[in-house]
Amino acid sequence: MGHHEEDPHPAGYTPMVAPEQAELIRRWHERAYQAARAEGATEQTFTYLGRTVVVPPQVQPITGMSHLLGEAVLAEVRAGDRVLDMGTGSGVNAILAASTAKQVLAVDINPVAVEAARGNAERNGVADRVEVRLSDVFADVDGRFDLIVFDPPFRWFAPRDLLEAATTDENYRAMTSFFRQAREHLTPAGRMLIFFGSSGDLAYLRHLMDEQGFDVEVVARQELTKDGQSVSYYTFRLT
Repeated sequence: MGHHEEDPHPAGYTPMVAPEQAELIRRWHERAYQAARAEGATEQTFTYLGRTVVVPPQVQPITGMSHLLGEAVLAEVRAGDRVLDMGTGSGVNAILAASTAKQVLAVDINPVAVEAARGNAERNGVADRVEVRLSDVFADVDGRFDLIVFDPPFRWFAPRDLLEAATTDENYRAMTSFFRQAREHLTPAGRMLIFFGSSGDLAYLRHLMDEQGFDVEVVARQELTKDGQSVSYYTFRLT
């Protein structure tokens, strides 16, 4: 019956959104998942912030809101930074960071994403600055970073396949683990850029940021309307 305050894999996540909002988010998620499945096994190519990014079907594509994080990365990164792109997906934010930083580590738990990110770093001429590694959160990450970038899955449902795992993190295991370990991977003056939206459990994200004592500012925000509901997307800067 021990007290596991430091357990990075909490079993008992309870949504902090109202039940009707949780149900709405589940509906949105299901619709997006079925649409992605219907598109089938097709690779997509995006031109985004001056880069060309090829995204296989099991990896999170560039969306209409991606620029809220991408532009923040370009504005934040400094030449001397050692950068970590957590959950890199297609490698896009690592590639943006590498336009300024000399050393970028990009990690993902999805082996398809790791291959895609390596190919995209090569395609965009930054393969010498970007190392891509398979890692479950910080499991295979060493050292400290001046800047950590994280675009976590917004949903807390159990994924049914690799495609769905790009957008859902069961019971927010990875996100919770990330925040509880992030400080030990930051330099004393380190900063983090986190992207999230109210189509996920935003209250839970705020709880994690507060729990770890981060100072939080909103550096980008955009709203859109989904099924008559307003959804807000944010890039947070944490110090």
